[in-house]
Amino acid sequence: MPTYAFSEAASGPLELDLHLPEPGGPLGSPPPVVVFVHGGGWRGGDRGTFVPTMRPGPEDAGPTPFERIAAAGIAVASVDYRLSGEAVFPAQVDDLSTAVEWLRAHADELGVDASRIVLWGESAGATLAALVALEPGSGVRGLVDWYGPSDLEALAVSLGQTHDATTREAGWLGHAVSADPRRAREASPRHRVRPGAPPTLIAHGLADDAVPHSQSELFAATLTGVGAEVRLTLVPGAGHLWQGDVDRDALFADALAFCAAVLA
Repeated sequence: MPTYAFSEAASGPLELDLHLPEPGGPLGSPPPVVVFVHGGGWRGGDRGTFVPTMRPGPEDAGPTPFERIAAAGIAVASVDYRLSGEAVFPAQVDDLSTAVEWLRAHADELGVDASRIVLWGESAGATLAALVALEPGSGVRGLVDWYGPSDLEALAVSLGQTHDATTREAGWLGHAVSADPRRAREASPRHRVRPGAPPTLIAHGLADDAVPHSQSELFAATLTGVGAEVRLTLVPGAGHLWQGDVDRDALFADALAFCAAVLA
């Protein structure tokens, strides 16, 4: 698993880990790419972690999610972005866009087909993935959004945090959501939806008390409203990070099948 620096930040280089499949996979050579964007409320997390609950047990308990994606014939680039303690919105969106552009510019030497990219994010990373996927001309083939905030104003209202400057969303924006509603909307994928949005798979737990499932319902409804291809999966009993009595393997397999279909 090689690591590459794709940009520089005040704290040092921003890097990505590239997990490559074996040659001759089912999706052709060079392989397409999943760009994975970690969660952590924009203030924590790292590119080496997929979703903690996706691989319980010791390190030798089986293949990692990254290894499972690669085994399906898809390369995985798991990327850094600046956390909110270093920079606020839109820095993280810029970092992810830069990573995608870097992959495209270096595709030949990396041995990947960067004309076929899916963005897959979880929680705060899903918000970033969605914002980049919805940029005009993004050219991505699809988006996997696992329980990501999609409307920061609606989220703040639902959690009673509209004027709270200490929340993770406020840390990302640099102010309480109510201090600049226009900017909060700019950071909200729901308000960036456009005709021609890429096919999107959204999954969210019905017992998620960190990001209410209404966030995904709003996002899915807005995508449907512009004629985008979208599928929403609501998972009974699932909390944030797929905590609880959840068939995580089925959720992962469904997302992986979606990626394979849009990347074929």
